[in-house]
Amino acid sequence: MLLTGDYHTHTIYSHGGGVRHGKGTVLQNVQRAKELGLKEIAITDHGFEQMAWGLKRKEFPQLIEDCRAAAQATGLNVYVGMEANLCDENGRTDMLETDYAKFDVFLMGIHRFVKFSTFRDLWNLLIRNSIHMVFKNHVPQSLIRFNTTALIKSIEKNPIDIITHLNFQSFCDVVEVAKAARDYGTYIELNSKKVHMTDEELARVCDTGVRFVIDSDAHSPERVGDTKLVEDMLSRVDIPRERIDNIDGRLPHFRFREYKEKHL
Repeated sequence: MLLTGDYHTHTIYSHGGGVRHGKGTVLQNVQRAKELGLKEIAITDHGFEQMAWGLKRKEFPQLIEDCRAAAQATGLNVYVGMEANLCDENGRTDMLETDYAKFDVFLMGIHRFVKFSTFRDLWNLLIRNSIHMVFKNHVPQSLIRFNTTALIKSIEKNPIDIITHLNFQSFCDVVEVAKAARDYGTYIELNSKKVHMTDEELARVCDTGVRFVIDSDAHSPERVGDTKLVEDMLSRVDIPRERIDNIDGRLPHFRFREYKEKHL
């Protein structure tokens, strides 16, 4: 399966404490995309409030320059993006409205080690999710409601293009989140780096009519464009190919771009 674009890739700008979470440069990611025949790629390093691996604001201007230079060198569309963090129950992310003009693509997911808004958000989004990853058969409904509410509010309040790895290291009502994504024009990601939904959950998400993109979530250049894990999943779960908007030559219709055209 050949992607038209890979919209979730990380580079050396995802780093912290001297450790690079992403292993390659912007140019290396883009060159790999070109080798594979992709038409475009997004560089989506972790959000500013991800304390372990987040993009640093002081480095952001250089990231923009690297993306422009890579686009010129390869002829591909190279988008400046962010994998933002869900920061609280009210749907706040670390992609601020004042940042919108500088970005092209807006991804968002639940992550650990984030500057959460309150202790309640830290308790639920980090601590309780982590605890119940061990006891998956005993996940409290209160935690599922908290996560579900936070994700839905985030989709409602922010022009998010893609929800990344839904239900990875966290728990929510995937159907309700997918319905919100469907209604607001946000894609649900099929992540080819990690298993984040069961086959049953994915089938239920598909039944909502939401649209999908496949992303590599590459943290090294050699994984850009990788779809193997998703292809294995699609061999078991029947998702119509026409509902996956970055394959077979199609390009996604991104909500963030449309929002900026109307409001900025």
